[in-house]
Amino acid sequence: MKYLPKSKWKKAGLIILLLIGLIQLYPRPEKNISDKASNNSITQLYQVPDSVMSILKTACYDCHSNNTKYPWYSTIQPVALFLNRHIIHGKEELNFDEFGSYTRRRQQSKFKAIANQLKDDEMPLSSYKLLHSDARLNQMQKNRIIEWTKMSIEK
Repeated sequence: MKYLPKSKWKKAGLIILLLIGLIQLYPRPEKNISDKASNNSITQLYQVPDSVMSILKTACYDCHSNNTKYPWYSTIQPVALFLNRHIIHGKEELNFDEFGSYTRRRQQSKFKAIANQLKDDEMPLSSYKLLHSDARLNQMQKNRIIEWTKMSIEK
């Protein structure tokens, strides 16, 4: 395998820097921030204990609500696009702020999905947990949410 001469590495580095600079000109997506409370919020329909709400806000709400807490690096492209795609997809799957707009059947299905994904360690996503250590749920936290979902299904 041949190595590039130093001058070629410099050119390659400059091209990469130029590309990174140019991609910053790409428009950033609109942020998922809402300052008003939703009448369709899950808290309007179901009793959510403070201990459960704390976990949900820490580990779930950034992608599954109408109000994301954006980290500093969210203004850098292509990270902004990557985060926006995750938020849009997350809200399509489950939005705690729009939970009341779901049919009763869909609400029950979402509760079951929450429990199953926690049991299978599918949520929060590994990529999210990598940068948000407080979203790495221990078994006690998972069990607390799972029990809450079971109680909510029964009501």
